[in-house]
Amino acid sequence: ASSLTEAKEFVKRLRRQTDLCNMVKTVRALLNNNSTVTVLRSGLHAIFNEKSLDVTKDLFHEKFRNPKKRQKNIQLKCLKNFISLLTSSTDIRDLLSCLSSDLQTFVIKPSKSKEAFKEQASDFMLKWNLLLSNVGKILTINRTDSFG
Repeated sequence: ASSLTEAKEFVKRLRRQTDLCNMVKTVRALLNNNSTVTVLRSGLHAIFNEKSLDVTKDLFHEKFRNPKKRQKNIQLKCLKNFISLLTSSTDIRDLLSCLSSDLQTFVIKPSKSKEAFKEQASDFMLKWNLLLSNVGKILTINRTDSFG
């Protein structure tokens, strides 16, 4: 039973690794195309300038009963940092390093305990996925040239 569980975990990790490798190949090809990166950057900047993400921002400004526990808008900060590095000459390792650094700064270091880390990490991932889904929807609907 133990070996079967370990084998299943190994297969899951291998699938994730394969998915990540395929994603990196795709992103590298896109980053090598200057016109694609320029159009994508302009589309992403337009989303912020048009305030298309206002509905999403409101979700991040939830107020808790305890005023010290107000949500910070770290997902938008991470996305803006990511976009600022996005150029056709950017290496994918630099983009990943930026995200890693932001996670270290905003999620890992502020955690006081294992439980706090789990809570902050799951909250970050939930909101990060929501933000990226909304960005993808807006690009798909309003900026098809950027999304393609």
